[in-house]
Amino acid sequence: MQKKTALWVAAGAVAAIGLLAWAFAPRPVDVEVAKVTAGAFEVTIDEDAKTRLTERYVVSAPLAGHLQRSHLREGDTLAAGAVVATLTPVLPTLLDARTLRELAARVEAAQANVERAAARIARAEVSLAQATNEVKRSETLAQQGFVAPTKLEADRLAVLAATKEVDAATADRHVATHDVEQARAALGAVRQSAQSALRPPGAAGIRGLALRAPVAGQVLRVLQASEATVALGTPLLELGDVSRLEVVAELLTTDAVSATSGSPVIIGRWGGPGSLEGRVTRVEPGAFTKVSALGVEEQRVRVLIAITSPAPLWKALGDGYRVGVRIVTLAQENALLVPVSAVFPLSLQTAQAATAGGDSDAPPSHAVFVSDAGRARLVPVRLRGRNGSAAWLHSTLAPGTQVIVYPPSTVRDGVRIAARKV
Repeated sequence: MQKKTALWVAAGAVAAIGLLAWAFAPRPVDVEVAKVTAGAFEVTIDEDAKTRLTERYVVSAPLAGHLQRSHLREGDTLAAGAVVATLTPVLPTLLDARTLRELAARVEAAQANVERAAARIARAEVSLAQATNEVKRSETLAQQGFVAPTKLEADRLAVLAATKEVDAATADRHVATHDVEQARAALGAVRQSAQSALRPPGAAGIRGLALRAPVAGQVLRVLQASEATVALGTPLLELGDVSRLEVVAELLTTDAVSATSGSPVIIGRWGGPGSLEGRVTRVEPGAFTKVSALGVEEQRVRVLIAITSPAPLWKALGDGYRVGVRIVTLAQENALLVPVSAVFPLSLQTAQAATAGGDSDAPPSHAVFVSDAGRARLVPVRLRGRNGSAAWLHSTLAPGTQVIVYPPSTVRDGVRIAARKV
């Protein structure tokens, strides 16, 4: 009986030891793996953008006047030289009897100045005749020796002064005559304006100024549709050719450095099927400050993009439409690609150890874990570029090799793993 009990006790002890060994034995780490592939690699700058016309024209009033009601609406097609608006002379201000009497009195005063100037001319001519007679007598007496030379010289100067006085009086009469004409013109214009004010705009006898379209295109906005009195320079409407569009993207200055002129662009999220092609035409030299939705000040710069796809494909686009752009800054065919989540930075000591065999190249700064016969193997790699989904490697890894994505902290070189594909 004691022997049988001892056997049971021994068997229980062995089972307990086995259970403890199984419980504390290291287990494979569950990981997700993906394959190394070879394909096209691109680095892009993704940003929202909007369309705008390459050339926009604003028709404004060249003078103050009365604008007739516009017959145009947004979207109307216009030919070059078509009439877009008509301006008629603005109605004068209301006049009272006092104003008319003041203008009439101004005319009478101007006529009186003409009469006074004529009287001054007559007086100056009399003085000139008197001075001429005096100098003749002085010359005769001077020949006989009865007049001093100074008296003769004074008489001659008096004749010259009288001549100048006649010239001045004549000029005053010309000025007074022009004042009369000006006063009469002002009075006549006021009376004519008062009569035209009684006629409605557009009546016979009132000439209008027709404003014409500078180019052929479509009406974008009618800024003044109703009949109104407008001032000089008032914008009336905007027009342009909607078949000539460009895309404007506001990039961070750190990204705009890579978006050089000529870079290819993929235009998406424009509302139509597929994507459109474009090309960067200009990066503006001046940046500006813009506050983001989070309240952060950002330095941004405008990048102009030309649409290179055939115009019939995007004829539904208009001015100010929102689109999404992907500016390609780096492109490589047949590149060695791995998921970007599989690449992680490598410590300096490990990188130096990887190149300790005499390799003169710079040590690799990144690494991946490779699934090798159920174990994780650390492989240093050189990163040549990456985007949001893939990393381009300069490595000896062959396409088809399985790498661990999102490696957990428990994965080490040589650790057993249980792989499952993503």
